[in-house]
This record gives sequence, structure tokens and C-alpha cells, in this order.
Amino acid sequence: MRKAALGPCLRSQFSRDNKMNHRGTIVVSGASGLIGSALKCSLLSRGYLVRELSRKPNLPRGQSWDPATEQMDASILEDTIAVVHLSGEPIAQRWTFAVRQKILESRVKSTAMLAKNLAQMDSPPPLIVASGINYYGASCSGENGDITESSQSGTGFLASVCREWEGAAQPLINVGGRVVFMRTGVVLSAQGGALAKLLLPFRLGFGGPIGHGQQHMSWIAISDLVSAYVKAIEDGSIAGPINAVSPNSITNKAFTTALARSLFRPAILPLPAFLLRVVFGCMAKETLLADMNVIPQRLLDMQFEWQTPDINSALLSCLKERPNG
Repeated sequence: MRKAALGPCLRSQFSRDNKMNHRGTIVVSGASGLIGSALKCSLLSRGYLVRELSRKPNLPRGQSWDPATEQMDASILEDTIAVVHLSGEPIAQRWTFAVRQKILESRVKSTAMLAKNLAQMDSPPPLIVASGINYYGASCSGENGDITESSQSGTGFLASVCREWEGAAQPLINVGGRVVFMRTGVVLSAQGGALAKLLLPFRLGFGGPIGHGQQHMSWIAISDLVSAYVKAIEDGSIAGPINAVSPNSITNKAFTTALARSLFRPAILPLPAFLLRVVFGCMAKETLLADMNVIPQRLLDMQFEWQTPDINSALLSCLKERPNG
């Protein structure tokens, strides 16, 4: 196979696999998802080897597991320097009872399984777990003070999911293991997630704010989120929750205006809140219509450097993205 025929991440994997002086091996669950694929590409380019942990069998360089039945070959965790857990049932769907159960159990059971197996190791590698700013509730705009990592958890389905999700890692914490919870906001990427779904209607001139548009939106560009994960992996002093968001949250109206401007289109067609509630039910209330103004206090204290801290530079960067892989 010629290297010229490979994508950027595969070329990196090709070269790293043929070197003995790599920086270490990192296990990543959900490596084929939006965040996972970008993180995997970054880790490979930095000289790490990546082992994929997936529910799909027969993946190349991968290891199959089934958290629902607690099936996993724990040997995949051996000789690693970190474990990054990103997998979970998608949230962007109507929350039937069955879907709610999948959203909760896919996160809690998988995290508990990893924490249990890591806790049994003599020197467990750190566990970096994806979580969400939904931990603080669907209305956390800071009227009663800044919403930081030390703020109390809020109410609602997703807040309870986040509490149980993070709590599932307690067995590893109990034995002194390092665990980081990446409480992530809206991830901006042209390759997937909310932004990718908005591009077509906005390009056609059908874009506009959601509801009244005054709800706050705490967001982060995919490139900065990946950098935050890398920092959490490499900095042994980091443990506990991290608010993975930009320091400059905006209103939904400001976001849609900026997106329309970046595409040279108007943003004059609002999406009525009542219609979203009819179509998506509680999911709309806790995500699309949520008012979340969260501050990344710990990243600020660490002097973390955002590549795109403002929405205009973030959108410009996202629109120039090339697919990973």
C-alpha cells in the first residue's frame, strides 16, 4: 500500500506502527464518532498509538466490547497511558422511555465497567470521561452567580444522567486513580453535530434563531475540544470536572447571525419553540431551548489557549475543516 493513497490519519498510523519509539498507547471508545475521530487523528499525529474500543466486531486495530452485557477483554487496557471514554447513545432524538434508558445505561454501564477494570490494575492509567454541561441543568445562565465546575448539579433528565455517568467512575477514584470529566458544551464542527445539520438550511437562506433566540449557548470548536482532551491526557495534575467550552458564550440569536454572515446569507426565519416541543418533546427543552451560560474556569486557571475563542473565528475554522480519516 502506498502512503500517498492514505488519508492524513491513516498515513500517520502507517508511519507510527513502524516505529518503536512512540509516545505510548491510548485506548479510545467511540473513536469513530465526531469527537473520537478528530481526537484519534490528533493523537496519531502527536506520536501516540490508538486502540479503538468499539461495540462493532471485527474492526481493524480495534477491540469489541458490550457494556450492556458487561463483556470486555480487559487486556486491551494493559500497557496503556490513558483511556478516553467517548461512546454513548445519541441524545439528539425524541426521548421515548426506551431511548431514555439507552441514553442513561449506555453511559453509566460502560463507564462503570471501565472504572472497575482499571481499579483492579496495580498502576491504572487515567480515565478521561466525556460528560456534558447539562450537568448544571437546562437553565444555568448565571443569574445566581457564575456557573463553574464548582457549581451544583441542576434538575432535568440530562442533569441526572450526567450525575450518574460521572458517579460510575467512583471505583477508580476510590483507589486513587486519576479521573477527568469533560463537561462539554455544543461542539462546533462542519463534519457532524449541530453545525453540520444547520449548514444546508442556512446556505439555502432558511436559517434563523431558535425560539426567541435569547437563550445562552456555551460552545466549543472541535479543534479546541481535542486540545483540551490532549491536555487532560498529558497533564497528570488534572483531575475532576473540566468545563470544555469557549470562554465567550453567546445567545442563540448571535450564533445564527454569525453563521449566516459567514455563509453570506440572511438569518430571518426563526424556528418556533412550540414546534420544537411538539416534534422533540423534552429533548427540545433540555437542549435546543436550554439557556446555558457556563464558564470554563479551570481551563482559564490553567491558562489553556483556545485556538478559536470567539464565534467568528470558530465558524471560519470549522468551515475550512477537512474530513478526518
